[in-house]
Amino acid sequence: MMAALSPLHLGFDFSTQQLKVVAIDGGLNVVHQNNVQFDPELPEFRTQGGVHLHADRLTVTSPVLMWVKALDLLLDKVKRAGLDFSRVRSLSGSGQQHGSVYWRTGASETLARLDPGQNLYQLLQDSFSVLDSPVWMDSSSRQQCQDLQAAAGGAQKLAEITGSRAYERFTGNQIAKVRQTRPQDYQDTERISLVSSFAASLFLGDYAAIDYSDGSGMNLLDIRTRNWSQTCLDATAPHLDRLLGAPLPSTSILGSASSYFVRRYGFCESCRVVAFTGDNPASLAGMRLQQGDIAVSLGTSDTVFLWIQQPRPALEGHVFCNPVDWQAYMALLCFKNGSLTRERIRNECAGGSWEQFSAALRDTPLGNNGHIGFYFDTMEITPAAVGVHRFDPEDNEVSSLSPQVEVRALVEGQFVSRRLHAERLGYSIIPGTRVLATGGASSNKEILQVLSDVFNAPVYTIDLSNSACLGSAYRAVHGLVAESGVSFFDVVKNAPEPQLVATPHPAAQEVYGQMLKRYARLEQRVLQETHP
Repeated sequence: MMAALSPLHLGFDFSTQQLKVVAIDGGLNVVHQNNVQFDPELPEFRTQGGVHLHADRLTVTSPVLMWVKALDLLLDKVKRAGLDFSRVRSLSGSGQQHGSVYWRTGASETLARLDPGQNLYQLLQDSFSVLDSPVWMDSSSRQQCQDLQAAAGGAQKLAEITGSRAYERFTGNQIAKVRQTRPQDYQDTERISLVSSFAASLFLGDYAAIDYSDGSGMNLLDIRTRNWSQTCLDATAPHLDRLLGAPLPSTSILGSASSYFVRRYGFCESCRVVAFTGDNPASLAGMRLQQGDIAVSLGTSDTVFLWIQQPRPALEGHVFCNPVDWQAYMALLCFKNGSLTRERIRNECAGGSWEQFSAALRDTPLGNNGHIGFYFDTMEITPAAVGVHRFDPEDNEVSSLSPQVEVRALVEGQFVSRRLHAERLGYSIIPGTRVLATGGASSNKEILQVLSDVFNAPVYTIDLSNSACLGSAYRAVHGLVAESGVSFFDVVKNAPEPQLVATPHPAAQEVYGQMLKRYARLEQRVLQETHP
């Protein structure tokens, strides 16, 4: 009977298309999960994929009250499913990164005095000065990006301060745009939250601090001092620090669940609210990435997550404060040409068959006898280049390769590129490094063998479908003991282990150590052809 009443911890994820929750017990087992899909379950907001794409095709927003109503719906669903909220000791969550929420003057008083007889959607109708929150898909703030970079002394200087050059989706540039294009709404704003800290505020009944990790995705936080950069604040809006509040470590306990949740849903008064963070940092926690590890998500675009100690921010990629160890950093790199390019080469060189594609990788040697390829079917982000470029062992550009050689040139080229750009941001492979693979191509053993060889490290597969939610629940557990110096890894050591699928070939280190240098040289040539 005792086991049935063991403490629970909740992790929420306010993502683009849905709101999810998982509940875990003290043994880190998932005991309940639930979600609300925005488009089908809240059709009155008329979103597509959870967003509104505006007529200029650059502006992309989501209705903030849709997120509020989704929380009402989700908590009702969980309650109906029989989860006893009085067992919940702590909760945390994540939000889609970069999005911003504008609280109207007077909203803090509303939050503090919520009537448990009504739902949040009714109570917060008049609490937002901007009803449509800019989200990460928005790319309408180009001018504001240029202004910020100019104020900071250039793109590289801004990256050195904030971890990234100016990006249109980053929150600071969106705030500057709201202030310039909607001055009255901006005047009526008393607090600006990220999606993550907005969600935490709902549970607290008070404004929640922005955490260091999600705060790193704003082009406003100095990632070394972990405080707002005065240069960036001044370039964005006057007195902006008052609207943002002071940032806090991602492991902070912000307070307890407000009396509204105690009285309406039966939460216990001592249920702790641990700082919410961004979905990418929460995924890092969910994957339990450690120092020296790298996670590679092999999807339509390939995303690389890194744990780094000594960051070297660059014009590509993003460096954030680490959500589970405030003295460390994490980095994200996005590569646009991922699975669609792999599928094209499979169709052209392997008769549309993954078996033949895999056979080509098995039948060709490590290093591909010196043949190297760059396959940028669409304009790449990392680096900014386009086109297909093939090189023979003497570095001459050639127009074609044999089908089997082409397959290996593609896969080696993609993974060497991932490693090269990771190392440029300050990543280094150390003894004990693990490569965690997820996404569609992570079911292909031969592709993962190349990944293992290129990084000279074992590859493990993980399921990422719930990682932000799970990471939030793990962080809720850790938050309770973080103050006393217990590490995140002590807390999650009993969680299920990832599965080992590949180990590097003995010759891998020598082959790819050489290829890395050569690839970097050839990449410069490709870049000069793209931007003569």
